[in-house]
Amino acid sequence: MTKSYKLYGMPASLYTGKVRSYFRKQGIAFTEYGANHPDFMTRIVPAVGRFIIPVIETPEGTIVQDGTDIIDFLEEGGVSRFSVYPESPLLKVVSLLFELFGGEGLLRPAMHYRWNFDELNLDFIRNEFIAALAPINATKEQGDAFFDRASGRMRNAASGFGVTEESAPLIESSYSEFLLLFAEHLKDNPYLLGAQPTIGDFGLISALFAHLNRDPAATLFMRRTAPVVARWVERMHGAESNWVEYPEQTGLGSQSPPQESLKKLMRYVAEEYLPELEAHVKFANEWLGARPGLEAGTSGMDSPAMRTIGSAKFSWRGITLSTLVMPYRFYLLQRIQDSFEDASAHEQAPIAALLEETGLGSLMSLKTHRRVERKNHQEVWGELRHP
Repeated sequence: MTKSYKLYGMPASLYTGKVRSYFRKQGIAFTEYGANHPDFMTRIVPAVGRFIIPVIETPEGTIVQDGTDIIDFLEEGGVSRFSVYPESPLLKVVSLLFELFGGEGLLRPAMHYRWNFDELNLDFIRNEFIAALAPINATKEQGDAFFDRASGRMRNAASGFGVTEESAPLIESSYSEFLLLFAEHLKDNPYLLGAQPTIGDFGLISALFAHLNRDPAATLFMRRTAPVVARWVERMHGAESNWVEYPEQTGLGSQSPPQESLKKLMRYVAEEYLPELEAHVKFANEWLGARPGLEAGTSGMDSPAMRTIGSAKFSWRGITLSTLVMPYRFYLLQRIQDSFEDASAHEQAPIAALLEETGLGSLMSLKTHRRVERKNHQEVWGELRHP
């Protein structure tokens, strides 16, 4: 009998979607439980040190938190059908870039389309939250009260990601631009880099499934604006190839060198997300500079459960936004930089040229004074980097 993994998450969770999609594409047996499962509060939360999803538990009882860490754990464990990390150093850097952008750079449209369209979304979202988060035996009144508290917190979080009355129309135009660019690329590619999903696809599915494909307002918009992207979302949630609209694919080779449609997506990331990253790294370095005695291996916060260190301002589409600075983003950024630095000088040259061509040339030098590490399921600061 096949042993099954346990996935603690919820269908409406952005980051759970990344792990669920990976399980399905790799043909790994799993059972999904809500965060209201008794084991989650009694065993999982104490083990990871905070209330957070997704978390997996292996058949042997090992607990792993965080979508990226879960995928790496499964890859290293040899239970996957294929690796989601391209062998080509160039394609690996590109794929890791979209892992970062998909999980973090698409948070504005994800939160806007979920929380600013109550007429279409509210009943659906209420049902989703109560089913997966409220106590299992809660009455309707208790469930509604639980949802009101939870939705209040998430609406506040939306503003922390830059969703405001002023930014709302710009978010919609920005997201429309992304959908059209991604749709153009997907006309010739079942996945981001060809015939097989990579870590970039699993980063993108985070926001593009739970928030931007399942929530009523967003799914209607996606299917009207970019039905090709909606098909990719379906494809990312099935173990089968599911690409009737494509001729037989031969693999990743068609993306080396990257197609122009992929370069357009990279230029979009440079314009849309690089200024925010730059502002966040600058803020973090000032924050670290004000704490010279910070002990390595700690978060520097009053509670290890806290995920933000403050807010940073930057210019975005003609307005000024202030967004939460989360060290976790630097953890994902470092993965791109590490991949580049692991490549030989011969391999680095075309990567640097591609990044420069697409407006991302500064990405490799955008570093915090201390690395962000993952220790005991949480983000902590490493030793001070040498100049």
